Amino acid sequence: MSAALPDASGSFGQKPSLTFPDAAPSGELEIVVLSRGDGALVEAGDDIEVHYLGQSWGGGVFDNSYDRRESISFPIGVGAVIAGWDEGLVGQQVGSRVLLSIPSHLGYGDRGVPQAGIRGGDTLVFVVDIVGTSN
Repeated sequence: MSAALPDASGSFGQKPSLTFPDAAPSGELEIVVLSRGDGALVEAGDDIEVHYLGQSWGGGVFDNSYDRRESISFPIGVGAVIAGWDEGLVGQQVGSRVLLSIPSHLGYGDRGVPQAGIRGGDTLVFVVDIVGTSN
């Protein structure tokens, strides 16, 4: 049985919106490729450039790069970001839009990030557009 996951609107490069199912989130990392790109594979140690929207399960959007009109880049697969991003984005193709449902133990854990509106134990859902990589 597959986990109940939010639906994401929009296509690559457009700010998505999420519609959540009336169900509890999975306790596991869930990765869904919404649209597959045809670029290079993301490898651990690459710098990855992405646009993203992040929302707590059933809660509000806590961050998104689309409104800033600026992608971000960071090292992937080396512990520089939350584990759910490292595990969920390595091996994806540039040009892909990926939905990640990240349980708290692979996100911000029991601490959360209160200043961002992320409570301890929150499952985080991201829609990530992989713009590019460099190594």
